[in-house]
Amino acid sequence: MEFELDLEPSEENINEIRNGLVEHNSPFLTGIDRRKVAYYAIDGERKVAGITAEIFGHWLLINFLWVDKTIRGQGTGSELMAKLENYAESQGCHSSMVDTFSFQAKPFYEKLGYECQMTLENYPISHARYFFTKALK
Repeated sequence: MEFELDLEPSEENINEIRNGLVEHNSPFLTGIDRRKVAYYAIDGERKVAGITAEIFGHWLLINFLWVDKTIRGQGTGSELMAKLENYAESQGCHSSMVDTFSFQAKPFYEKLGYECQMTLENYPISHARYFFTKALK
């Protein structure tokens, strides 16, 4: 057996490894609902905020939340979160998970009832990354 370091792996090589892991995991995760979902705030013809997530089994996994700088602090992010959490609940989700950096939205998620489960200090160099969960109603 030989080992090879690849400092510029191609998408094909990355997918080969990913597909091997998916094949290994498949017997354990077969039949579990997994789908993407998003909510947007639209002003006229333009998105001014949005949230993307995934429903995975009974969990809502939040990927990205963005609010345009011109409307930050007006409750749009909180409203998007509430709408998405309500939708997730209607789909059978009992919990939600999100992560954020120390320079992003830690106080925002705490205000919404999220509890920090884990912190990675000095990530990736001098910041922290927080992993939050919240029990949905």
